[in-house]
Amino acid sequence: MKSPEPARTARRGLMHASVALLALAAGLVAGPANAADKIKVGVFLGNSALPYYVAADRGYFAKAGLETEPVVFATYPLMIQAMVAGDIDAVANLVTLEGANINTRRAGTAMYISINGQNAKYITEQFIVRTASTAQSLKDLKGSKLLSAAGPANIGTARAVLAKVGLVDGKDFTIQEQQGGVQVGALQAGLFDGGYVIEPVATVAIAQGVARRLEAGVISTYLLERKDAFSYAAGGAVTTKFMTERPEVAARYAQAWSQGVQDANNDASTRELFVKYMNVSPAVAPVVPMVKFTMVKDLKADDVADFQRFVDLGVGFGVVKEKIDVKTFLKAY
Repeated sequence: MKSPEPARTARRGLMHASVALLALAAGLVAGPANAADKIKVGVFLGNSALPYYVAADRGYFAKAGLETEPVVFATYPLMIQAMVAGDIDAVANLVTLEGANINTRRAGTAMYISINGQNAKYITEQFIVRTASTAQSLKDLKGSKLLSAAGPANIGTARAVLAKVGLVDGKDFTIQEQQGGVQVGALQAGLFDGGYVIEPVATVAIAQGVARRLEAGVISTYLLERKDAFSYAAGGAVTTKFMTERPEVAARYAQAWSQGVQDANNDASTRELFVKYMNVSPAVAPVVPMVKFTMVKDLKADDVADFQRFVDLGVGFGVVKEKIDVKTFLKAY
């Protein structure tokens, strides 16, 4: 009688081999499904970039199965170029006039999933002057040499605001674009008398004793002509290419972004991320003003109307080349 052991051994060997093959097959299938989807996100270092850093730092992107890579830009036109070229999939904080302008030429380049309301309470844009300046109002900037936050939208807005108070560019003042990293130093060195800047540059300059705030929320006050109106001057956006080629990934990105928006609006401790990512001192970070971040799905009719008016003003002072309906580049998730 033959021993059954060789047969049992053979069967066990075949079983183990089958299990190994099944495991390998499962790994080949599950591997890519479990891998994080990669997204490149353009970032301009300002307080309006906070939702991105919140969602990245608190793991909201990772929990959504996303691996985001921030690509920092010094100017908005460079960010636009990267979107057009397909080098980035989304942007944390693109100036809406720049977004509107590129959309008049290449529809769907920048589709906003959230926009940021700012005014004298929710501060981003403002005029500051050197600490020793005697200026008490915007009219007192007559004769000044001013700097501006970089980009056509910023300098165009600054000129439009000053025109509203009766100052003529090139006659009553001069203004020159400067990148955010050099603005405080340029004021400290006396190269400029003041400027049109965005946060956190202003708060850093004030904390260092270099400058003082002359007036904030100037877009709402002088251009929208309602001090409590929200000026929707920047926002988070994705490209149409990203939305159409990877719709499910874009939806997950928007959901994680929404969590970042919610925390940025409601959790003051998120300002600590200015220290980590924007070179703001721990003493200054808690007092950096914030905008009101709003997902497109939560916008009311009045909000959209204010946004349309702001973009129409951009057409008026030449930053947006032709009239465009803002609803064509708002995307609700």
